[in-house]
Amino acid sequence: MSFPTHRPRRLRQSPAVRRLVRETHLVPSQLVLPMFVREGIDAPVEISSMPGVRQHTLDSLRRAAVEAAEAGVGGVMLFGVPATRDAVGSGADDPAGILNVATEALVAEVGDALVVQTDLCLDEFTDHGHCGVLAADGSVDNDATLERYAAMGVAQARAGSALLGLSGMMDGQVAAVRQALDAEGFADTLILAYSAKYAGAFYGPFREAVDSQLKGDRRTYQMDPGNGREGVKEALLDVEEGADVVMVKPALPHLDVLADVRASVDVPVWAYQVSGEFSMIEAAAANGWIDRRGAILESLLGIRRAGADAILTYWAAEAAGWLREEL
Repeated sequence: MSFPTHRPRRLRQSPAVRRLVRETHLVPSQLVLPMFVREGIDAPVEISSMPGVRQHTLDSLRRAAVEAAEAGVGGVMLFGVPATRDAVGSGADDPAGILNVATEALVAEVGDALVVQTDLCLDEFTDHGHCGVLAADGSVDNDATLERYAAMGVAQARAGSALLGLSGMMDGQVAAVRQALDAEGFADTLILAYSAKYAGAFYGPFREAVDSQLKGDRRTYQMDPGNGREGVKEALLDVEEGADVVMVKPALPHLDVLADVRASVDVPVWAYQVSGEFSMIEAAAANGWIDRRGAILESLLGIRRAGADAILTYWAAEAAGWLREEL
């Protein structure tokens, strides 16, 4: 009889051996927790399409951030849900606006333990739900929007945000915000560019989370899911403009783009495991179709293996706890 010459199974024979030879590792500090804070509520509001996720009050936000810090996560990404909105998103750069007030609160509470980050986009603050200022014909005016992003970036930096997540997909947004930050003395404030952010079907639960006012879609500024090379091009442009970190979003449908971006740039590459990815696993687990913990950790490990240096995920604190148990 002829027997196998190569026996890869030897490296799988026990948990200890598998742990020793594992190629890709996931640790709590690689996870970032997105959090929602809503103006005008006196108790947290559960998000029906995202089990276990809520719109926070300032007090509950502080408590959840402390729990995340204790779990060892690398950072928190804040999204604000204002009580009132207007055409230009005035609340976005208002020092008394909910996002800036919440940023100050979290920096004071956990700023020494993790990186307090803020979403820099107008969609939560506009009454039309788009990520920028609208022109007379209803289209998004790219350059007018850059002026709003610059003001928003300076306001967030003044509130203490260590990292600004530029998620609006406007051309030139990194350069515009970097120039504004530097001019106001915030040269050390980091910029995370959502470089390859795709227009697609995985954002539905997030729209509930931020009480989105969007009508129509964002396909004129977010990317076509069929384009991979364009995602790499966007990332390279953002690095050239001064981005400290680049992002691919959503993670699951675009793991190939994530791998290509990682191979093409020399800055950290992050990925966002978006609301639809979260809700799919939660729904399947609730029906008993998959093992919840196993599916969550495997999904995160797959994103890491594809090239993400860090992952934004709504399971960040919970998954961090599990990972600490395994140490």
